[in-house]
Amino acid sequence: MNPIVVAAVSLLALINFRLLGGSRLVPIIHGAALQGALLALVGIALRELDTAETALAVGTFLVKGFVLPTLLLRALRQVEIRREIEPLVGYNVSLLVGAAALAIAAMLGGRIAEITTTHEPLMITISLFTMSTGLFLIVARRKAVTQALGYLIFENGIYGLGIAVASGEPLLVEAGILLDLFVAVFVMGIIIFHIQHDFSHIDIDRLVVPDEVPETVREGDPS
Repeated sequence: MNPIVVAAVSLLALINFRLLGGSRLVPIIHGAALQGALLALVGIALRELDTAETALAVGTFLVKGFVLPTLLLRALRQVEIRREIEPLVGYNVSLLVGAAALAIAAMLGGRIAEITTTHEPLMITISLFTMSTGLFLIVARRKAVTQALGYLIFENGIYGLGIAVASGEPLLVEAGILLDLFVAVFVMGIIIFHIQHDFSHIDIDRLVVPDEVPETVREGDPS
């Protein structure tokens, strides 16, 4: 078994649990950045790349490790939010869900490895676990910035799965995924800023008209 993959899988698992159990948003963004950069490096180490693919892999490393986290950190500074105080699912429960997701990913990873030509079943397992971590953050957190992070982490899992099972991953598809991710996080940063500007918070479950606002004001009556 490739020692690079073993070390990467161990670190990625720890990062996923850190993402599930952390409330401070800045360290979570840094963790997602480290995760994306690490997956890009694993892709470079495991595959024989030509010049164009090497350039794309380096671009992936820069975008996932630096550009997208920088955009999210900038959005975070603008809205002046530092913690996820009251998530929809508590952090202790989130860790238990993560442990269950890792066990399920291990079972699915072994079955997928049996029907593919991959020699890195651990990479499949950690990729599935990363995808489930991203999806869980999207549905179990209140802050819009955390949900944007969940989308980023979910795409990291897809990228890792591509590394594990797609020996000849098309260059155009890989570039398209990276571009979609960049645009999505960039737009989410703008949305987060406008949510904070209009509602004075970025809790997605509170984006409703307050009950105490008179009905005439809700309907746009100037009186």
